[in-house]
Amino acid sequence: MKSKRQWAKGLALPVLLTAAVAFAAPASAQTAAEKAREAKQDTKDTAKKSGNAIKDSWITMKVHSQFVPEDALDNSDIDVDTKNGVVTLNGTVASEAGRARAMAIAKATDGVVSVTNNLRIAAAADASAAAREAGRKTGEAAREAGQSTKEAAGTSGRAMSDGWIKSKIAAQYVTEDSLDNSDIDIDITKGAVVLSGAVRTAAARDRATAIAKATDGVKSVKNNLKVDPSVK
Repeated sequence: MKSKRQWAKGLALPVLLTAAVAFAAPASAQTAAEKAREAKQDTKDTAKKSGNAIKDSWITMKVHSQFVPEDALDNSDIDVDTKNGVVTLNGTVASEAGRARAMAIAKATDGVVSVTNNLRIAAAADASAAAREAGRKTGEAAREAGQSTKEAAGTSGRAMSDGWIKSKIAAQYVTEDSLDNSDIDIDITKGAVVLSGAVRTAAARDRATAIAKATDGVKSVKNNLKVDPSVK
């Protein structure tokens, strides 16, 4: 017949084993979950670094498109260049606040690995140039020059900068289903637009042209886009 001490010892072993399993199971589950999250993050980071998950051209358009609703960047002249997810901002903005906002937008865009901000503040230089121009114009010549400037504003790309026109076009491209994740490069010089890259269908190619032509400040559009069904 077992003594009380032997009986208690016999009961203690199963209890200890049960408790060990109870503590071990959550720990194992937690470890598995952590590993899954880490693997997912590693995949995401690799995709960002490689530039394969999101094309550089699409990142460029996404960054440009987000500039349009920003008051601090209104009619700014920004050129966005992207290579392997690394974004470089060149051009001019009206204020330091605009410069900082452009940087923040670019950094927060999906697919962006890093951002180099080369933007300059142009407000003072523009004001000085305007003052010199106003002082130079007199009499009828001033009125004629003013009229010519007004007529040219919508087509020359001066009143609306090339960078701003590009942002306006990009903002429309990123909302078009037929152009989703297309590989389009928009180049603009004095309002003359050149589209390069590839889209999935001929209809998408025509749509890209139509959008660009209808954008304020655009003088002409040259469409060099190729049709490639494999574009994803």
